[in-house]
Amino acid sequence: MNIIKTPIEGLLIIEPRVFNDDRGYFYESFNQNTFKNATGLDIQFVQDNQARSTINVLRGLHYQNPPHAQTKLIRALQGTIWDVVVDIRKESATFGQWFGIELSEENKRQFLIPKGFAHGYSVLSETAEVFYKCDDFYSKEDEGGLLYNDPALNIDWKIDLKDAIVSEKDLKQPMLTGMNARF
Repeated sequence: MNIIKTPIEGLLIIEPRVFNDDRGYFYESFNQNTFKNATGLDIQFVQDNQARSTINVLRGLHYQNPPHAQTKLIRALQGTIWDVVVDIRKESATFGQWFGIELSEENKRQFLIPKGFAHGYSVLSETAEVFYKCDDFYSKEDEGGLLYNDPALNIDWKIDLKDAIVSEKDLKQPMLTGMNARF
């Protein structure tokens, strides 16, 4: 397992060791002991989520406030997504900054997103299936979000935003200056 640090503290890109041969491939997508030894983090995941979307779907930006804030481990099972996070930790030196990474069935990369980040993604392929692990359960009372096209964030979603397919809920999210994050 290869661990790649990003310019924003706490965000990690995880590249699994993939074994290819004439039959196909095999890799461990998650092993608690290997993960802890490689990252130094002892995270106990308690919930798995999976979503299927079509090209130009844009989901996010979402987060969970404490006490149900979530660390997430994201990957694309099928297709390609542009995965984006925004640092919403008010005391962080990188507050309000975003980071994006392409996740695909081909690169098999995973993205570890700690508590204190808003998360979203756009679909770059005809379809994509996204799978992610969470270290706390979903809590409607603690959910929050940011407007995906907030000019202050200036996120490059790698799709034409006039073609973006966005939920009504995500269209009504607040801008960074009006969010209710408690980090």
